[in-house]
Amino acid sequence: MKKLIAFLLMTAMVLSLAACGEKPADDQKPGDDNTAVEVEYKLGMGVVVNTESSKTGNAQVDATVAAVVTDADGKIVACRIDVAQNKMAVEGGVVDTAKTFQTKMELGSAYGMEGKVDNNGDGVMLEWDAQTKAFEAFVVGKTAAEVRALELQEANGHKIAVNEDLLKAGCTIQITDHMEAVAKACEDAKGTTFKTADAFTLGVSAATTAESSTAAAADKDGSVQMYTDFGAAVIGADGKILAALTDAIQPKIAINTAGDIVEAAFAGTKRELGSAYGMEGKVDNNGDGVMLEWDAQSKAFSDYAVGKTAADLKAMETQEVNGHFITVDEDLLKAGCTIQFTGMSGTIAAAAEYAR
Repeated sequence: MKKLIAFLLMTAMVLSLAACGEKPADDQKPGDDNTAVEVEYKLGMGVVVNTESSKTGNAQVDATVAAVVTDADGKIVACRIDVAQNKMAVEGGVVDTAKTFQTKMELGSAYGMEGKVDNNGDGVMLEWDAQTKAFEAFVVGKTAAEVRALELQEANGHKIAVNEDLLKAGCTIQITDHMEAVAKACEDAKGTTFKTADAFTLGVSAATTAESSTAAAADKDGSVQMYTDFGAAVIGADGKILAALTDAIQPKIAINTAGDIVEAAFAGTKRELGSAYGMEGKVDNNGDGVMLEWDAQSKAFSDYAVGKTAADLKAMETQEVNGHFITVDEDLLKAGCTIQFTGMSGTIAAAAEYAR
């Protein structure tokens, strides 16, 4: 009898454990067939621009871009940050329209911060890209409000984190623009949603040109126009784009023949400006009568990029119209994207390649 009772107890225990083993983890969200179901996420982008470092002889635009993926609760699932720190020497009012630029992430160890900036005195002086990656990881699980609420302290003239975990992770640089760009990305009203049941990666990129800049003359100020395009892409397990966004900035820094900064003008990113950018009804490159605003054309291209790879975007054909290289793809033209799209396609493709 005792053996029977023991056997029954053992059987009950095994069945109980088996039942526990069949219960999925909370983050698996199985379907009826015990497979993972699609979850909806949102991709957002935020850009913070300042020209405060510009001074006589040097025009400078620092543009911090953040791409974030958030869940239904507004919590960050993935975050990527980069900075287009664009500088141009303007001694004598000259400009370099052929100047090329690299972002801080692209520069990597060549940026030259490692071992030089020990703001909290712990002896840890990582390169900028490593410090920023530590910040990206730190904000996962947080909301826009929680990122904005991070406490700061001043060190060597910089506003760095108070949080010991972030400092121990090696992020001891000024994080004010990081914080604001991430918060803006979380709150991006023009972000895009996507669904997936699988793991994904996220990338962000920036590309700058100064070809529209003009030198100063005795009777007219020059203009440093370091224009930057931004791209963000979520990449699925098959290497195809699940979601994408683009934005762009056109800051203008006026200079005189002495190389002085006369004025630095920046009204907002093209997506932020919306109808105030003033393109709607003016740029009808393909003659179909559809002349959407820039933000609408950007959305049309971002939607078009979904399902494609970086290679697909790089291989897109162009046609020259009114001095612009527009798409030949009829579906994209019908969607309203009739402007030069190369900045959009290039940055989204780069973001896809940078995804991690």
